[in-house]
Parts: sequence; structure tokens; C-alpha cells
Amino acid sequence: MAKRLVIKVTAGADAPERCSQAFTVAAVAVASGVEVSLWLTGESAWFALPGRAAEFELPHAAPLPDLLETIAAGGRLTLCSQCAARRDIGEDDVIEGVRIAGAQVFVSEIVGEDVQALVY
Repeated sequence: MAKRLVIKVTAGADAPERCSQAFTVAAVAVASGVEVSLWLTGESAWFALPGRAAEFELPHAAPLPDLLETIAAGGRLTLCSQCAARRDIGEDDVIEGVRIAGAQVFVSEIVGEDVQALVY
């Protein structure tokens, strides 16, 4: 069984370098053939909405929409259910391919065999 990578990103525009690092690592892992699950939590929850990634800017970093597209094409994107509720984001609001799930699903992903979890 191949190693899986679960990444929880808590940062958004409030901590752009940390946010960009999480998306970059996830996209590079997907492009390398690693099974990736990216969790959007905290301020990164906003990137589950259409057009929000395009508003993100960080000099000398890959465009967030491109990274998000790579991750969505080859990995799994999950929006934290509590984070979504606090921001009034529903299932009909998110970009295609984003699921909304809670802590129990996150825990089940990270305790599996051959899983590496990272939090940004």
C-alpha cells in the first residue's frame, strides 16, 4: 500500500505563507502520485467557495487556483463541517468536488496505516 498524506490547512489570507505552503505541498504530492487528502479549516475554509482562491496573492508563489485545481483533480478536498457552519457555508455553496465533513472523518483518515498527517 502506498503512503497517504493528509494535510490540514488552518491558515488563509491571515497567514499567506503558511497557507501557500500547505497548498504547494499538497499539489506537489498529488503530482508525484501520492494519495492526498486536503482539509480546509479555519480561515482556509473560504477557499472552498468559487472564486475565493483567485483573490489570494503571495509574491513568488504559485497561484492558489492552479494549486487547488491540481489537488482537486488528483486528491480529495474536504471542508471542515464546523468551520463551514461558522461561516454559513453550505454544500450548495462550495466548488465542485469539495465535501463537507467533521472531526470524526478527519480522525479516521489520520489514524490509518501508512498515513502521514501535516497541519499548517
